[in-house]
Amino acid sequence: MRLLIQNGYIIDPAQGLNTGKNLLVEDGRIVGVLGYSDPIPEATELFDATGLIVAPGFIDMHVHLREPGHEYKETIASGAAAAVAGGFTTVCAMPNTSPVNDNAAVTRFVIEQAERAGLASVLPIGAVTKNSEGIELAEMGEMKDAGIVAVSDDGCPVPTAGMMRRAMEYARGFDLPVIDHCEDKSLARGGVMHEGHWSLVLGLRGMPAAAEEVDAERDCVLAELTGARVHLAHLSTRGAIEAVRRARQKGLHVSCEVAPHHWSLTDEACQGYDTNTKMNPPLRSQDYIDAILEGLRDGTIDAIASDHAPHHADEKALEFDQAPNGIVGLETSIGLAMERLVNTGVISLERLVELCATNPARILKLQDRGTLSAGARADVTILDPEMTWTFDVSRSKSKSRNSPFNGYSFRGGVVATIVRGRIVHLLPEYSRSVRGTRIELAAR
Repeated sequence: MRLLIQNGYIIDPAQGLNTGKNLLVEDGRIVGVLGYSDPIPEATELFDATGLIVAPGFIDMHVHLREPGHEYKETIASGAAAAVAGGFTTVCAMPNTSPVNDNAAVTRFVIEQAERAGLASVLPIGAVTKNSEGIELAEMGEMKDAGIVAVSDDGCPVPTAGMMRRAMEYARGFDLPVIDHCEDKSLARGGVMHEGHWSLVLGLRGMPAAAEEVDAERDCVLAELTGARVHLAHLSTRGAIEAVRRARQKGLHVSCEVAPHHWSLTDEACQGYDTNTKMNPPLRSQDYIDAILEGLRDGTIDAIASDHAPHHADEKALEFDQAPNGIVGLETSIGLAMERLVNTGVISLERLVELCATNPARILKLQDRGTLSAGARADVTILDPEMTWTFDVSRSKSKSRNSPFNGYSFRGGVVATIVRGRIVHLLPEYSRSVRGTRIELAAR
């Protein structure tokens, strides 16, 4: 199949492209960027992208797809459908499934299920320790051979500096980044929201920012000691971001991500005891949002990741201190980025593409993704910066509905998602843009 994306505005920081061009793809690969006046090859299907942004396929480094073991919350197929609806062509699945992805068999299962679904590519992340218990290292080499792209005990932070040092040294031997959920459990124990004014007002036990910051400092020190590649997940505090900034100044292989809810909501949102505002790390106060915005603006923060964490409605219906942490986020991440970051001038569209495509591919060493260069996978995300839309969680592709953003309106969003040259998501109102194409779309 040959597809020409015509008349769009291509943004590809990996190539330094920020210009109006056509993009030609064939047999699942990028052929190249063409000028508007260049001849169109015969038997080419056309996508008219006039007024639209054409970007490398977005990569979400941090999602929880629940399968195997908790398919009532999410399956790999439903999570992949939510991913492409949100503009993500690749997602990285955390290992806290049941059983935990701490061996090659589970790794292969995840990849096979994703291939069966035929939507977003799902790259598994293996556990750092067996059963994510923090006691014995998992078989990273076997999992890498099976297809993992990183290791993490996300949700169960590696408990001691000694174990984390061993993990970093072991992972370095397999050229795998270690992704850490920074949380000192001895400081955070029992906390259900950010420790501050609103936890006091609401009578809920708080989690101090120091719980994140202590582990972030530890990981940066160990990155210097071991020379390992270290990625800090969903940072939410000023001190943790400062730790990354200092590590970078030293030339260490340290990177980090932030989640959209941490720049969009403060802990004041918890005052109604809505469990859809309960997450870990928790929503913080405005000062911490300001630190995130500063890190996004100055380049300290490398990536945007949704931390998509689906839960059944019955679980979220429990009292605030009993309900599980997490929200679904794949379908609102780009809307929140456009509305709260791009439209307000915090970052440019080029920086958004860097955060969602270029940098995740670099961190995970995905050589053929995160770019529209010739020979790369034909993974493409198409955006309309002027489109207005409202998120209706009842129409989400996810099996779960735990979002605090139901009813939120946005300007700017995803029009189409192309995976390996195949259009897997296309908004109905833009279907007229496609001519001569037999479109196989994800189930609506």
